[in-house]
Amino acid sequence: MPQIPEKIHELTVGQLAARSGAAVSALHFYESKGLISSRRTTGNQRRYHRDALRRVAFVRAAQRVGIPLATIREALAELPEERTPTREDWARLSQAWRSELDERINQLNRLRDHLTDCIGCGCLSLDTCVLSNPDDVFGERQAGSRLMVERGGGRSKQAQS
Repeated sequence: MPQIPEKIHELTVGQLAARSGAAVSALHFYESKGLISSRRTTGNQRRYHRDALRRVAFVRAAQRVGIPLATIREALAELPEERTPTREDWARLSQAWRSELDERINQLNRLRDHLTDCIGCGCLSLDTCVLSNPDDVFGERQAGSRLMVERGGGRSKQAQS
């Protein structure tokens, strides 16, 4: 990994990619989503402040545990003057995200446990179909054949939520 001299306060996108392990395209994507920022040189090249390394590490760590980018962006925006996250920031945010992750884990465990109950028929109307129709939400509204009309736009209401 290339070392960046301490006197250099800005990184090119290539240097940031090499140091962070993120692809250049990922860095451009992060920037388009407001997760990191750069300034442009007179030649229209991106230059990132050195603290972008920590922000990219923060984003990638949060992504690895399943935190959506929108949630990560909100967390970074809450930091004073959009400063680089500290260890204390990570501890506070990860504690807040813990309940969300626990709920996702519980949901995945329930899906795994009910996997053998589903034959994958796509009926969407059986009250026991916990994969396609959790808690029989469609059965409470209408019969299964009515659901086909709702899908006219290409996505069912279940897929939209």
